[in-house]
Amino acid sequence: MAHRIGIIGLGKIAQDQHVPAIRANPAFALVATSSTRAVTIPGVPVAHTEYHDMLAMPDLDAVAICTPPQVRHAIARDALLAGKHALLEKPPAATLSELADLQRIAAAEGRVLFATWHAQFNAGVEAARTALAGQAVKNLLVTWKEDVRRWHPGQDWIWQAGGFGVFDPGINALSILARILPHPIFVRRADLQFPANKDAPIAADLEFGSDRVPGETLRAVLDWRQTGPQTWDVAVETAGGTKLTLSGGGTRLAIDGKVVVDEPEAEYPGIYRRFGQLLDEGRSEVDETPFRHLADAFMIGRRIMVEAFEDAPAEELRTPPPSSGSGAPPR
Repeated sequence: MAHRIGIIGLGKIAQDQHVPAIRANPAFALVATSSTRAVTIPGVPVAHTEYHDMLAMPDLDAVAICTPPQVRHAIARDALLAGKHALLEKPPAATLSELADLQRIAAAEGRVLFATWHAQFNAGVEAARTALAGQAVKNLLVTWKEDVRRWHPGQDWIWQAGGFGVFDPGINALSILARILPHPIFVRRADLQFPANKDAPIAADLEFGSDRVPGETLRAVLDWRQTGPQTWDVAVETAGGTKLTLSGGGTRLAIDGKVVVDEPEAEYPGIYRRFGQLLDEGRSEVDETPFRHLADAFMIGRRIMVEAFEDAPAEELRTPPPSSGSGAPPR
């Protein structure tokens, strides 16, 4: 029998990814949604504006929580206490303490809690993990650069304290590292660039260490100001000289210059395939590592003030908006 699931928060990621992934998976039936903006999904029988009304549905098994992270803890807590299993979009909460609390509640209530890291489900990631098993990493360069105006148009929450700024996409890179690296790494230095008019960083330069290989160089460069082609690459060189390059966010893997994996993105179908397995097994899955690296970067990071940033280029800001429509894209 299919797991009856609802979605809380119907922004861009929920509509573009979660809805089609759920509908394509026979293990799930999408039976309800909740949106404070009264967004609805055609074909879904029940729509709420207040998520507590959804949680009161006696035949609802699970919820996918796709809200901004600042409010996710309270919603997930209420869901677990209402007897629902919970899937968390990334980042899983606003703080590590909140995530630990959700783990405690899920265990006490006997509910499944799944903190998702969607980039881990691309085919090249697991192949890279296998190739690196048992080796030591000497050099690492993560280059994660994209255009915030393209991927997060009008999403003010992402620039607010607790929205994480460039780490909202950058945590995808951190999640790949958590999955593929054969030994732990630690944030040793972080330079965080904050626009003068924002409370979250637009770029970050991270230096890691593992103390495994003398002279190791482990670095990640994140930037939200890239236009044109987008860059989501992870380059690794082992102490033995093997070179791996994950590109396209983990969809393509080359080892010593030879492409061994090149497949389409399969992140959200993979998430729901895994969630279905966890529900069948009655087991939670929460990997805190990417979130801890993010928190460590903020904890030891050097704050660098840069020029103010606007969601639209200057020439667009000078153009009056159209007279019809809200002008605000869904969150």
